[in-house]
Amino acid sequence: MKRARSKLQLLAVFVIIASLLTYGFWPRPVYVDTVTVQPGALTVTVDDDGETRIREKYIISAPVTGHLLRLQLHPGDLVVQSETEIAKMLPADPSLLDARSQAESEARMRAAEAGKQQANAVLTSATEVADLAEHHLERVRKLASSKSISEAEVEEAEHQAGQAKANVLAAEFNSKVRAFELEQAVAGLMQSTDGKKGDRTAAITIVAPTFGRVLRVFREDAGVVNVGTPLLEVGDIREMEMVLDILSTEAVRIQPGAKIFVEHWGGNSTLNGSVRRIEPAAFLKVSALGVEEKRVNVIGDFVDPWEARQALGDGFRIEARIVIETTSPDSLKVASGALFRNGENWNVYRVRNSRAELVPVAIGASNGYETEIREGLERGDLVILHPTDQVRSGSRISTP
Repeated sequence: MKRARSKLQLLAVFVIIASLLTYGFWPRPVYVDTVTVQPGALTVTVDDDGETRIREKYIISAPVTGHLLRLQLHPGDLVVQSETEIAKMLPADPSLLDARSQAESEARMRAAEAGKQQANAVLTSATEVADLAEHHLERVRKLASSKSISEAEVEEAEHQAGQAKANVLAAEFNSKVRAFELEQAVAGLMQSTDGKKGDRTAAITIVAPTFGRVLRVFREDAGVVNVGTPLLEVGDIREMEMVLDILSTEAVRIQPGAKIFVEHWGGNSTLNGSVRRIEPAAFLKVSALGVEEKRVNVIGDFVDPWEARQALGDGFRIEARIVIETTSPDSLKVASGALFRNGENWNVYRVRNSRAELVPVAIGASNGYETEIREGLERGDLVILHPTDQVRSGSRISTP
């Protein structure tokens, strides 16, 4: 009796141990996340950032050298073409003279005064000679009418009278030259004005060349400026475009007219645009990681009305997605995280009867998040997302 009880106890221990070993080594299901293969259009885009830019900007510069009055315009002010006064300039004051220059100028002025007096005296003398020659010519012509003198004497008198008139003209021109020299010498003695900044009636007014708003003010304070000095910049903020610097390897896939979706620009909505031009020349740019990249500017236009984007200004940062390919609405697509390579082929794990099944697939377009499936799967198939090394073909699968 005791021996039979010992056998039963030993058998029970073996059964318990065998049960524990079986439970411990029994294959457990792998817990995975799954996604469903669904039809739908797949949009492939090139994503990058850029900035806004006013299409036509005007830098207004000083047309002449002179004294600029203080500008009254500020960034954001509205300007109307040919109406809004941008700036006003006055003639610049003459420069100050040192003692030596002052003495030289005074000497030149006195010399000019003496030269003018001399020219006036010469003019008076030439006039007297011309009058005398004219009277002599009249007497000679009276004598010639009575045949008292020869024709040669008459011609000589006419020649002397003509020469005297020419001398008068030369003396008059010389007198005018001396007068101009005197004015020039007097102008050289002019000093700076007594604070009255010149004659305001001679001021030059600069008006807006176009309709728009003031973008930047380069020179606001009053003072003397040289010709060509930039004063401010104006432009129409409604005529806005976008400039996106794209990698050259991706820019070759973009076509004019492609759709652009502008996101993360500060507003709540997504703005729409289209590609107008891809610039033909690339430029070198160093990325944030220090990598040299060849990039190309892609110019795009906004499609949405200005009221939907009026908060955007010149040079604002934007993030854009440029559409380069769109699949059919009937095409099958799946999350890209379900795909993995097995040799040269792409594969997925499909779930059938709670077990994993390795399925080779043929893929098409991909945007990084979703991929088009051309062969291997059907609509509604359940595939494993991000399969781990624990998943094998035939493995038991458990889903949340």
